[in-house]
Amino acid sequence: MPTASPDAALPEEVHSADPRKPHTPALPPPTLAEAGELLRALAAPVRIAIVLQLRDAQRCVHELVDALDVAQPLISQHLRVLKAAGVVYGERHGREVVYRLVDDHLAHIVVDAVAHVQEGK
Repeated sequence: MPTASPDAALPEEVHSADPRKPHTPALPPPTLAEAGELLRALAAPVRIAIVLQLRDAQRCVHELVDALDVAQPLISQHLRVLKAAGVVYGERHGREVVYRLVDDHLAHIVVDAVAHVQEGK
């Protein structure tokens, strides 16, 4: 009777590392530090929700308040963090500021993180 290895119950993708692939070269510490800062800027549930909203379309603050059911001062505070990190860009249209994502790379990170969590449920 064959015996199962201790990690046989783990999904195949966990074991997808190919030992024949070359190792990824180490990145410069400043690059890693900036990446860490960027991930920290995304590391709040409200900011994740904002990124997901902006992935679909540009939005002003009151639209985000309505969509997320979060107080306006809190949305504005989180937008400041995302703007400082270079995640979102705000453009004034009359009395309102319309926010959009700087690029789609960050939306992919957030979508992948959410999908990863949902796969485990």
